[in-house]
Amino acid sequence: MAAHDIEAIEVDRERHVFIEFADGVTATFELAPLRLACPCAECNARRQRGSSVSVLAETKPDEVRITEASMAGAWGLNLDWNDGHSTGIYAFEKLRQWIDEYIVEAHVTRPAPADDPD
Repeated sequence: MAAHDIEAIEVDRERHVFIEFADGVTATFELAPLRLACPCAECNARRQRGSSVSVLAETKPDEVRITEASMAGAWGLNLDWNDGHSTGIYAFEKLRQWIDEYIVEAHVTRPAPADDPD
């Protein structure tokens, strides 16, 4: 079992994306930070140039919505956004890295460590 294996996903198109990883870690990503972190080539190029990734997410974060959500094989989530963007695939491994390394804001819960009998 890899840390980024998924047990459950819930997409609330108006509020958040919730993911439960196989090791019991859960993450709830609010939509605006997730949109701003889009990993596609276009958004990466915009970030490198210092350009806006999403004016809507930056200026009206409460208005960001997901218009479509689908699995990208067994390894990620494809999200279409109400600002017209639809090319980002959010790989589960990348989402896990983002929460483990505090790269993208998310509400994260981790299971309590098991008691060590030694």
